[in-house]
Amino acid sequence: MVTEGVLTRMLQADPALEEIGLVIFDEFHERSLQADLGLALCLESQAALREDLKILVMSATLDGAAVAKLLGDAPVVASEGRSYPVEVCYAPPPARHNRQQLLQHVAGVTIDALNQEHGSALVFLPGAAEIRHIEQLLQAAQPGEDVLIAPLYGELSLAAQQLAIQAPPPGQRKVVLATNIAETSLTIEGIRMVIDAGLARAPRFEPATGLTRLETINISQAAAEQRRGRAGRLAPGICYRLWPAGRHLLAHSAPEILEADLAPLALELARWGCRDPRQLHWLDPPPPGAYQQALDLLRHLGAVDTAGRITVHGEAMAELPLHPRLAHMVLQGRTMGAGMLACQLAALLSERDPLRRSDLHDSDLRSRLALLRDHGRSTGRQLDQIQQSARQLQQQLRIQDKKTDLSFAGILLGYAYPDRIAQRRPGGGGRYLLANGRGALFAEHEALADEPWLVVGSLAAGEREARIFLAAAIDIDQIGTHFAGLIKSQATVRWDQREQAVLARQQRRLDALVLDDKPLDSPDPEQLRAALLEGVRQNGLRCLPWSKATQSWRSRVRFLRRLDKERWPDVSDAALLERLEKWLAPFLTGMSRLSHLEKLDLQSALNTLLPWPQQRQLDELAPTHIQVPSGSRIAIDYDNDPPVLPVRLQEMFGATDTPAIADGRVKLLLHLLSPAQRPMQVTLDLKGFWNGSYVEVKKDMKGRYPKHYWPDDPLQAKPTSRTKPRNS
Repeated sequence: MVTEGVLTRMLQADPALEEIGLVIFDEFHERSLQADLGLALCLESQAALREDLKILVMSATLDGAAVAKLLGDAPVVASEGRSYPVEVCYAPPPARHNRQQLLQHVAGVTIDALNQEHGSALVFLPGAAEIRHIEQLLQAAQPGEDVLIAPLYGELSLAAQQLAIQAPPPGQRKVVLATNIAETSLTIEGIRMVIDAGLARAPRFEPATGLTRLETINISQAAAEQRRGRAGRLAPGICYRLWPAGRHLLAHSAPEILEADLAPLALELARWGCRDPRQLHWLDPPPPGAYQQALDLLRHLGAVDTAGRITVHGEAMAELPLHPRLAHMVLQGRTMGAGMLACQLAALLSERDPLRRSDLHDSDLRSRLALLRDHGRSTGRQLDQIQQSARQLQQQLRIQDKKTDLSFAGILLGYAYPDRIAQRRPGGGGRYLLANGRGALFAEHEALADEPWLVVGSLAAGEREARIFLAAAIDIDQIGTHFAGLIKSQATVRWDQREQAVLARQQRRLDALVLDDKPLDSPDPEQLRAALLEGVRQNGLRCLPWSKATQSWRSRVRFLRRLDKERWPDVSDAALLERLEKWLAPFLTGMSRLSHLEKLDLQSALNTLLPWPQQRQLDELAPTHIQVPSGSRIAIDYDNDPPVLPVRLQEMFGATDTPAIADGRVKLLLHLLSPAQRPMQVTLDLKGFWNGSYVEVKKDMKGRYPKHYWPDDPLQAKPTSRTKPRNS
């Protein structure tokens, strides 16, 4: 009888399993990553090497049809087994309850069950924190001298765990407070009542960040049935489900392969010789995104080559019972003469934190390492376990005891988590930037939060920033010495919107972290221009030195484009911004700030959008000014459609035709102005105006401006730009 992890090692050593005739996978519904991998490898061994190898998959709640299909339409044997009837009662908490109200409800239902029923009770809770809280509530309620409250979770001493598992002393009964470990993995004697909060804590790995988030989730139907069954082992029982009777539950919990960090799986497959997991048969194949992230990590650690083949270093990593990150760290530690410290660090990170429940706010891994060194003067089951794991690693790698300065902890941790080397952000507050670009922080201030550089060994993903649980200090010189291969010297020329200028810097970077930053000597002129163009794009064309002449130029070109879209360019804001490299970039030599654009010859830059013949045609077809009968040259306003000619009425006397542009195709919209420069008439038909409404206009204007010239016959009158013609 072995764990699935040991089975994988047996298969790697002997893919044919020569001495074995039958492999039984029990409790397969738990769908651990190692169980799915073990089954996939056994199926390939059976197909390629051992046609006679028998495979049996067992579970009380698994979907047997799907597994039977995976096994080549294997026969399904069902056994009802023996159990006593278990009554199910639903006792949901109040609607819209918070965590505290839920725990109060759990404690209340438990007390009521103890008062109404006989026998011992098993209470299912999501985690150790909830167990400790319920324990306090039950003790405060004083359920009776015959009631023994027995928590059950991993951080407890062996004696406390045995107390929860064994039958209660004569004349007493137990209330066992447990996580989902009590669903199938343990047999707890004497249970007749189950109080099920319907919750479990599950890890959720995020490939994009490489972080795992613990989430409290609703259990599945299969888990609920497993929990209910605990009450019917020895006699009829009762199960209190603390959720509404109509709540929809998923049939089964999500298999670990869909939610977990796949780096260990990817390393095992590389060792097996499988470079594509699709070559194997899975109940649920590894998600492509998470698997690719795992391969990228293995390449980063030197465990596989660019083709995904395992390296010599990867083979050595796979021999160790550690996550690939920690295996790489231990091997690197051995090479640099700090093997014992690396083994202790790996054991610490693989086991539960020995100071997890301490009142001290201390995330420093060096505190734990110092505790291990002083362990000879104290006792503790958890420290014993960590020390034993460290010594087993030392023995496996033939590492001699050699005390190393604890300041090496940060270096070693960096080999495991180079993406979690962290730089303190400005402003304090225990906030850091990780090399992978994520933010991380300490929940409360502690001495370690004053360190300028850290390596983070344990953290949990958050909505915005991850929370740091365990870390070790490292200094900038150590980073430069031990992680030189990850450091890149990079010249950056970029636009800085706050400075409104191009910043040219020479930086040494470790991914997202800037180790050194100084001005760049002699930046590339092309990069300077490109960065300044980005500044123009961010600020918009308004940052250019537009004059009346250049604004008029754009309006004239837009006018001609409306007449002939194929021949004339688009000079809208969007089009000009899109083509900055063509027309503006050549005129930015020597410029690096927005203020330098004041010296820009904008008209010359715009002219490059038109070939020389079109520049001449622009003046011919859309002139800036037009000469009116008085001899004055009047500017045309092209911001309207059709263009507008604002001219004093007296300057148009004698003219019969409305002025036109674009080879006579477009008449100008005349704004005939009063002596006060206000439009008296707007028209495209000058002759019609003289023959029509001029009479009424003359009457009105003559009364207002008697000194000005208002002839009866405007077609025979002499045009003038003065108050009256010189000879009148």
